[in-house]
Amino acid sequence: MGLAPEILSGLSDMGYTAPSPIQAQAIPVAITGRDLIASASTGTGKTAAFLVPIFQQLVGTERGVLRVVVLTPTRELALQIDEQVLALAYHVGLSSVAVVGGMKMIPQEDAIRSGVEIIVATPGRLMDHMKQKYLDMSTVQFLVLDEADRMFDMGFLPDVHHIISRIPKDRQTLLFSATMPSKVRKLADSILRDPQTVAVDPSKPAEGLVHWAFSVSHRRKADLLGRILSYDRFESVIVFVKRKSEADSLARKVRRLSGREAASIHSGRTQQERIAALEDFRTGSCPILVATDVAARGIDVSRISHVVHFDVPRSPEDYIHRSGRTGRAGESGEVITFVAPDEEKDFATIEKAIGGTIERDTMPRFDVGLAGRGRS
Repeated sequence: MGLAPEILSGLSDMGYTAPSPIQAQAIPVAITGRDLIASASTGTGKTAAFLVPIFQQLVGTERGVLRVVVLTPTRELALQIDEQVLALAYHVGLSSVAVVGGMKMIPQEDAIRSGVEIIVATPGRLMDHMKQKYLDMSTVQFLVLDEADRMFDMGFLPDVHHIISRIPKDRQTLLFSATMPSKVRKLADSILRDPQTVAVDPSKPAEGLVHWAFSVSHRRKADLLGRILSYDRFESVIVFVKRKSEADSLARKVRRLSGREAASIHSGRTQQERIAALEDFRTGSCPILVATDVAARGIDVSRISHVVHFDVPRSPEDYIHRSGRTGRAGESGEVITFVAPDEEKDFATIEKAIGGTIERDTMPRFDVGLAGRGRS
Protein backbone atom coordinates (compact mmCIF):
# COMPACT_ATOMS: atom_id res chain seq x y z
CA MET A 1 0.00 0.00 0.00
CA GLY A 2 3.04 2.28 -0.09
CA LEU A 3 3.14 2.77 3.67
CA ALA A 4 5.93 4.62 5.45
CA PRO A 5 8.71 2.38 6.86
CA GLU A 6 7.83 3.45 10.40
CA ILE A 7 4.28 2.18 10.01
CA LEU A 8 5.38 -1.07 8.36
CA SER A 9 7.76 -1.65 11.26
CA GLY A 10 4.99 -1.02 13.76
CA LEU A 11 2.59 -3.36 12.00
CA SER A 12 5.25 -6.05 11.93
CA ASP A 13 5.85 -5.72 15.67
CA MET A 14 2.09 -5.96 16.23
CA GLY A 15 1.97 -9.27 14.37
CA TYR A 16 0.29 -8.11 11.15
CA THR A 17 1.47 -10.09 8.12
CA ALA A 18 -1.31 -9.39 5.60
CA PRO A 19 -4.32 -7.05 5.60
CA SER A 20 -7.73 -8.40 6.52
CA PRO A 21 -10.55 -7.89 3.98
CA ILE A 22 -11.83 -4.71 5.67
CA GLN A 23 -8.28 -3.34 5.92
CA ALA A 24 -7.62 -4.10 2.27
CA GLN A 25 -10.73 -2.16 1.26
CA ALA A 26 -10.67 0.71 3.77
CA ILE A 27 -7.00 1.70 3.97
CA PRO A 28 -6.47 2.62 0.28
CA VAL A 29 -9.57 4.84 0.39
CA ALA A 30 -8.87 6.53 3.71
CA ILE A 31 -5.20 7.07 2.98
CA THR A 32 -6.18 9.53 0.22
CA GLY A 33 -7.97 11.71 2.78
CA ARG A 34 -11.48 10.82 1.65
CA ASP A 35 -14.32 10.36 4.15
CA LEU A 36 -15.28 6.75 4.68
CA ILE A 37 -18.20 4.63 5.88
CA ALA A 38 -17.06 1.11 6.69
CA SER A 39 -19.01 -1.84 8.00
CA ALA A 40 -17.67 -5.25 8.91
CA SER A 41 -18.25 -7.93 11.50
CA THR A 42 -16.61 -7.57 14.91
CA GLY A 43 -13.14 -9.06 15.08
CA THR A 44 -12.09 -8.34 11.49
CA GLY A 45 -9.40 -5.74 12.15
CA LYS A 46 -11.34 -2.49 11.98
CA THR A 47 -9.03 -0.65 14.40
CA ALA A 48 -5.99 -0.97 12.16
CA ALA A 49 -8.20 -0.09 9.18
CA PHE A 50 -8.62 3.45 10.52
CA LEU A 51 -5.33 3.87 12.40
CA VAL A 52 -3.02 3.00 9.53
CA PRO A 53 -4.26 5.63 7.03
CA ILE A 54 -4.38 8.32 9.72
CA PHE A 55 -0.84 7.57 10.89
CA GLN A 56 0.39 7.51 7.30
CA GLN A 57 -0.91 11.04 6.82
CA LEU A 58 0.64 12.19 10.11
CA VAL A 59 4.17 10.98 9.36
CA GLY A 60 6.46 14.02 9.44
CA THR A 61 3.86 16.47 10.76
CA GLU A 62 4.39 18.84 13.69
CA ARG A 63 4.14 17.22 17.12
CA GLY A 64 2.38 18.51 20.24
CA VAL A 65 -0.87 19.43 18.45
CA LEU A 66 -4.16 17.53 18.86
CA ARG A 67 -4.98 16.09 15.45
CA VAL A 68 -7.05 12.92 16.00
CA VAL A 69 -10.19 12.19 18.01
CA VAL A 70 -11.50 8.63 18.14
CA LEU A 71 -14.95 8.21 19.71
CA THR A 72 -16.06 4.81 20.94
CA PRO A 73 -19.01 3.69 23.09
CA THR A 74 -17.34 1.83 25.97
CA ARG A 75 -14.40 2.32 28.29
CA GLU A 76 -13.05 -1.16 27.58
CA LEU A 77 -13.02 -0.59 23.84
CA ALA A 78 -11.42 2.85 24.22
CA LEU A 79 -8.63 1.42 26.37
CA GLN A 80 -7.97 -1.38 23.92
CA ILE A 81 -7.92 0.96 20.93
CA ASP A 82 -5.49 3.14 22.87
CA GLU A 83 -3.23 0.11 23.35
CA GLN A 84 -3.05 -0.35 19.58
CA VAL A 85 -2.55 3.39 19.09
CA LEU A 86 0.40 3.35 21.48
CA ALA A 87 1.96 0.31 19.79
CA LEU A 88 1.87 2.00 16.40
CA ALA A 89 2.54 5.54 17.65
CA TYR A 90 5.80 4.43 19.23
CA HIS A 91 7.28 3.93 15.75
CA VAL A 92 5.83 7.14 14.30
CA GLY A 93 6.65 9.42 17.24
CA LEU A 94 3.08 10.27 18.23
CA SER A 95 1.42 10.33 21.65
CA SER A 96 -2.11 9.54 22.81
CA VAL A 97 -4.37 9.39 25.83
CA ALA A 98 -7.48 7.38 26.65
CA VAL A 99 -10.18 9.73 27.95
CA VAL A 100 -12.76 7.53 29.67
CA GLY A 101 -15.04 7.54 32.68
CA GLY A 102 -14.38 5.50 35.79
CA MET A 103 -10.83 6.80 35.99
CA LYS A 104 -9.34 9.97 37.46
CA MET A 105 -9.56 13.08 35.28
CA ILE A 106 -6.30 14.68 36.47
CA PRO A 107 -3.93 12.31 34.61
CA GLN A 108 -6.09 12.70 31.50
CA GLU A 109 -5.98 16.48 31.86
CA ASP A 110 -2.20 16.40 32.31
CA ALA A 111 -1.80 14.38 29.12
CA ILE A 112 -4.05 16.75 27.17
CA ARG A 113 -2.16 19.78 28.46
CA SER A 114 1.18 18.16 27.51
CA GLY A 115 0.13 18.17 23.86
CA VAL A 116 -0.98 14.69 22.79
CA GLU A 117 -1.74 14.23 19.11
CA ILE A 118 -4.44 11.57 19.60
CA ILE A 119 -7.39 11.27 21.98
CA VAL A 120 -9.35 8.00 22.22
CA ALA A 121 -12.49 8.77 24.18
CA THR A 122 -15.94 7.84 25.28
CA PRO A 123 -18.37 10.69 24.51
CA GLY A 124 -19.40 11.46 28.09
CA ARG A 125 -15.91 11.84 29.51
CA LEU A 126 -14.71 13.85 26.50
CA MET A 127 -17.62 16.22 27.12
CA ASP A 128 -16.39 16.62 30.72
CA HIS A 129 -12.99 17.75 29.47
CA MET A 130 -14.48 19.97 26.79
CA LYS A 131 -16.14 22.04 29.52
CA GLN A 132 -12.64 23.12 30.59
CA LYS A 133 -10.50 25.61 28.69
CA TYR A 134 -7.43 23.40 28.37
CA LEU A 135 -8.96 21.23 25.62
CA ASP A 136 -8.63 22.94 22.24
CA MET A 137 -10.39 21.00 19.46
CA SER A 138 -9.71 23.56 16.73
CA THR A 139 -6.68 21.68 15.40
CA VAL A 140 -8.39 18.29 14.92
CA GLN A 141 -7.93 16.95 11.39
CA PHE A 142 -9.25 13.40 11.81
CA LEU A 143 -12.45 12.19 13.47
CA VAL A 144 -13.21 8.48 13.89
CA LEU A 145 -16.60 7.20 15.04
CA ASP A 146 -16.03 3.56 16.00
CA GLU A 147 -18.93 1.20 16.69
CA ALA A 148 -21.37 3.91 15.65
CA ASP A 149 -24.40 1.63 15.96
CA ARG A 150 -23.59 0.86 19.58
CA MET A 151 -23.15 4.56 20.38
CA PHE A 152 -26.70 5.06 19.13
CA ASP A 153 -27.98 2.14 21.20
CA MET A 154 -26.35 3.58 24.32
CA GLY A 155 -27.89 7.02 23.84
CA PHE A 156 -24.73 8.95 22.97
CA LEU A 157 -26.13 10.71 19.90
CA PRO A 158 -26.59 14.17 21.55
CA ASP A 159 -23.03 14.08 22.94
CA VAL A 160 -21.64 12.97 19.57
CA HIS A 161 -23.37 15.84 17.78
CA HIS A 162 -22.05 18.34 20.34
CA ILE A 163 -18.50 17.03 20.04
CA ILE A 164 -18.65 17.19 16.25
CA SER A 165 -19.85 20.80 16.43
CA ARG A 166 -16.57 21.71 18.17
CA ILE A 167 -14.35 20.03 15.57
CA PRO A 168 -13.41 21.88 12.35
CA LYS A 169 -15.56 21.01 9.35
CA ASP A 170 -12.43 20.77 7.25
CA ARG A 171 -11.49 17.32 8.51
CA GLN A 172 -11.47 13.69 7.47
CA THR A 173 -14.23 11.61 9.08
CA LEU A 174 -14.13 7.83 9.24
CA LEU A 175 -17.26 6.05 10.46
CA PHE A 176 -17.01 2.36 11.37
CA SER A 177 -19.95 0.23 12.39
CA ALA A 178 -20.62 -3.49 12.70
CA THR A 179 -24.13 -2.91 11.35
CA MET A 180 -25.55 -0.07 9.29
CA PRO A 181 -29.14 0.69 10.40
CA SER A 182 -30.95 3.69 8.95
CA LYS A 183 -30.19 5.88 11.97
CA VAL A 184 -26.45 5.39 11.50
CA ARG A 185 -26.77 6.11 7.79
CA LYS A 186 -28.65 9.31 8.62
CA LEU A 187 -25.85 10.41 10.95
CA ALA A 188 -23.28 9.64 8.29
CA ASP A 189 -25.14 11.70 5.70
CA SER A 190 -25.19 14.69 8.07
CA ILE A 191 -21.50 14.76 9.02
CA LEU A 192 -19.51 13.14 6.19
CA ARG A 193 -18.56 14.74 2.87
CA ASP A 194 -18.97 12.60 -0.24
CA PRO A 195 -17.96 9.43 1.63
CA GLN A 196 -17.04 6.17 0.00
CA THR A 197 -18.67 3.06 1.48
CA VAL A 198 -16.96 -0.28 1.99
CA ALA A 199 -18.53 -3.36 3.55
CA VAL A 200 -17.37 -6.86 4.36
CA ASP A 201 -20.37 -9.04 5.24
CA PRO A 202 -21.47 -6.79 8.12
CA SER A 203 -24.52 -8.96 8.85
CA LYS A 204 -22.58 -12.23 9.02
CA PRO A 205 -20.35 -13.71 11.73
CA ALA A 206 -16.65 -13.84 11.00
CA GLU A 207 -15.39 -16.77 8.98
CA GLY A 208 -13.60 -19.61 10.76
CA LEU A 209 -16.26 -20.05 13.44
CA VAL A 210 -18.06 -23.30 14.24
CA HIS A 211 -21.61 -22.69 15.51
CA TRP A 212 -23.65 -25.18 17.48
CA ALA A 213 -26.39 -25.15 20.10
CA PHE A 214 -27.77 -27.14 23.02
CA SER A 215 -31.47 -27.62 23.67
CA VAL A 216 -31.78 -27.24 27.44
CA SER A 217 -34.27 -25.91 29.97
CA HIS A 218 -33.51 -22.68 31.83
CA ARG A 219 -33.15 -24.45 35.17
CA ARG A 220 -30.54 -26.85 33.76
CA LYS A 221 -28.39 -24.29 31.94
CA ALA A 222 -25.95 -23.64 34.80
CA ASP A 223 -25.35 -27.35 35.36
CA LEU A 224 -24.79 -27.90 31.62
CA LEU A 225 -22.36 -24.99 31.51
CA GLY A 226 -20.39 -26.43 34.42
CA ARG A 227 -20.25 -29.78 32.65
CA ILE A 228 -18.91 -28.54 29.32
CA LEU A 229 -16.46 -26.09 30.91
CA SER A 230 -14.81 -28.97 32.75
CA TYR A 231 -13.51 -30.25 29.40
CA ASP A 232 -9.88 -29.39 28.66
CA ARG A 233 -10.54 -28.10 25.14
CA PHE A 234 -12.45 -25.13 26.58
CA GLU A 235 -9.23 -23.22 27.12
CA SER A 236 -10.38 -19.58 27.11
CA VAL A 237 -14.12 -18.94 27.30
CA ILE A 238 -16.46 -15.94 27.43
CA VAL A 239 -19.96 -16.72 28.69
CA PHE A 240 -22.53 -14.04 27.83
CA VAL A 241 -25.62 -13.44 29.95
CA LYS A 242 -28.40 -10.89 29.50
CA ARG A 243 -28.49 -9.36 32.98
CA LYS A 244 -25.70 -8.17 35.24
CA SER A 245 -27.53 -9.70 38.22
CA GLU A 246 -26.80 -13.13 36.73
CA ALA A 247 -23.12 -12.61 35.96
CA ASP A 248 -21.71 -12.76 39.50
CA SER A 249 -23.84 -15.70 40.62
CA LEU A 250 -23.11 -17.68 37.46
CA ALA A 251 -19.36 -17.11 37.85
CA ARG A 252 -19.60 -18.57 41.37
CA LYS A 253 -21.56 -21.58 40.06
CA VAL A 254 -19.02 -22.14 37.29
CA ARG A 255 -16.17 -22.20 39.81
CA ARG A 256 -18.05 -24.73 41.92
CA LEU A 257 -19.30 -26.96 39.09
CA SER A 258 -16.28 -26.96 36.77
CA GLY A 259 -13.48 -26.62 39.31
CA ARG A 260 -11.95 -23.81 37.24
CA GLU A 261 -11.41 -20.12 37.98
CA ALA A 262 -14.06 -17.75 36.64
CA ALA A 263 -14.59 -13.99 36.88
CA SER A 264 -17.43 -11.65 35.95
CA ILE A 265 -17.54 -8.31 34.16
CA HIS A 266 -20.55 -6.01 33.90
CA SER A 267 -21.58 -2.38 34.35
CA GLY A 268 -22.11 -2.86 38.08
CA ARG A 269 -18.42 -3.46 38.72
CA THR A 270 -15.94 -0.61 39.14
CA GLN A 271 -13.57 0.26 36.33
CA GLN A 272 -10.64 -1.08 38.34
CA GLU A 273 -12.47 -4.39 38.94
CA ARG A 274 -13.29 -4.69 35.24
CA ILE A 275 -9.71 -3.96 34.20
CA ALA A 276 -8.40 -6.54 36.70
CA ALA A 277 -10.84 -9.20 35.48
CA LEU A 278 -9.89 -8.54 31.85
CA GLU A 279 -6.19 -8.71 32.65
CA ASP A 280 -6.61 -12.03 34.49
CA PHE A 281 -8.55 -13.34 31.50
CA ARG A 282 -5.97 -12.03 29.03
CA THR A 283 -3.05 -13.64 30.88
CA GLY A 284 -4.88 -16.94 31.31
CA SER A 285 -4.88 -16.97 35.10
CA CYS A 286 -8.68 -16.87 34.88
CA PRO A 287 -9.76 -18.89 31.79
CA ILE A 288 -13.51 -18.20 32.07
CA LEU A 289 -15.15 -14.78 31.92
CA VAL A 290 -18.89 -14.31 32.50
CA ALA A 291 -19.97 -11.06 30.86
CA THR A 292 -22.93 -8.93 29.89
CA ASP A 293 -23.09 -7.09 26.59
CA VAL A 294 -21.05 -4.26 28.10
CA ALA A 295 -18.11 -6.46 27.08
CA ALA A 296 -19.40 -7.70 23.74
CA ARG A 297 -17.49 -5.04 21.80
CA GLY A 298 -14.90 -4.20 24.41
CA ILE A 299 -12.78 -7.33 24.70
CA ASP A 300 -9.79 -7.64 22.41
CA VAL A 301 -8.11 -10.82 23.61
CA SER A 302 -6.38 -13.14 21.18
CA ARG A 303 -6.99 -16.89 21.05
CA ILE A 304 -10.35 -17.06 22.80
CA SER A 305 -11.38 -20.64 22.12
CA HIS A 306 -15.12 -20.43 22.83
CA VAL A 307 -18.02 -18.02 23.19
CA VAL A 308 -21.06 -19.34 25.05
CA HIS A 309 -24.44 -17.61 24.77
CA PHE A 310 -25.95 -18.66 28.09
CA ASP A 311 -29.14 -16.89 26.98
CA VAL A 312 -30.21 -16.58 23.36
CA PRO A 313 -29.17 -13.04 22.33
CA ARG A 314 -31.87 -10.40 21.90
CA SER A 315 -31.09 -9.88 18.21
CA PRO A 316 -28.97 -11.29 15.37
CA GLU A 317 -26.70 -8.23 15.71
CA ASP A 318 -26.02 -9.08 19.36
CA TYR A 319 -25.29 -12.66 18.34
CA ILE A 320 -22.76 -11.46 15.77
CA HIS A 321 -21.08 -8.99 18.14
CA ARG A 322 -20.81 -11.52 20.96
CA SER A 323 -19.60 -14.27 18.64
CA GLY A 324 -16.93 -11.94 17.29
CA ARG A 325 -14.92 -12.28 20.48
CA THR A 326 -13.61 -15.63 19.17
CA GLY A 327 -12.22 -16.43 15.73
CA ARG A 328 -10.59 -13.01 15.49
CA ALA A 329 -8.30 -12.05 12.61
CA GLY A 330 -8.87 -15.34 10.80
CA GLU A 331 -8.36 -17.64 13.78
CA SER A 332 -10.71 -20.53 14.49
CA GLY A 333 -13.25 -20.56 17.31
CA GLU A 334 -16.46 -22.16 18.52
CA VAL A 335 -19.76 -20.46 19.36
CA ILE A 336 -22.26 -22.31 21.55
CA THR A 337 -25.81 -21.24 22.35
CA PHE A 338 -28.06 -22.62 25.08
CA VAL A 339 -31.63 -22.66 23.76
CA ALA A 340 -34.58 -23.11 26.14
CA PRO A 341 -38.03 -23.97 24.70
CA ASP A 342 -39.31 -20.40 25.06
CA GLU A 343 -36.22 -19.09 23.20
CA GLU A 344 -36.72 -21.19 20.07
CA LYS A 345 -38.44 -18.38 18.13
CA ASP A 346 -35.65 -15.87 18.80
CA PHE A 347 -33.04 -18.47 17.91
CA ALA A 348 -34.79 -19.21 14.62
CA THR A 349 -34.62 -15.49 13.82
CA ILE A 350 -30.86 -15.55 14.39
CA GLU A 351 -30.45 -18.60 12.15
CA LYS A 352 -32.40 -16.89 9.38
CA ALA A 353 -30.37 -13.69 9.68
CA ILE A 354 -26.97 -15.41 9.49
CA GLY A 355 -28.12 -17.60 6.63
CA GLY A 356 -28.04 -21.15 7.93
CA THR A 357 -29.32 -23.70 10.41
CA ILE A 358 -27.06 -24.11 13.43
CA GLU A 359 -26.30 -27.70 14.35
CA ARG A 360 -28.23 -28.81 17.42
CA ASP A 361 -26.61 -31.08 20.02
CA THR A 362 -27.85 -32.81 23.11
CA MET A 363 -26.26 -34.18 26.26
CA PRO A 364 -27.66 -36.97 28.43
CA ARG A 365 -29.86 -35.68 31.28
CA PHE A 366 -29.96 -32.14 29.81
CA ASP A 367 -32.02 -32.69 26.67
CA VAL A 368 -35.49 -31.14 26.57
CA GLY A 369 -36.74 -33.59 23.97
CA LEU A 370 -35.53 -32.12 20.66
CA ALA A 371 -33.70 -34.46 18.34
CA GLY A 372 -30.01 -33.95 17.79
CA ARG A 373 -26.72 -35.70 17.49
CA GLY A 374 -24.62 -36.10 20.59
CA ARG A 375 -21.10 -34.69 20.68
CA SER A 376 -18.32 -36.60 22.34
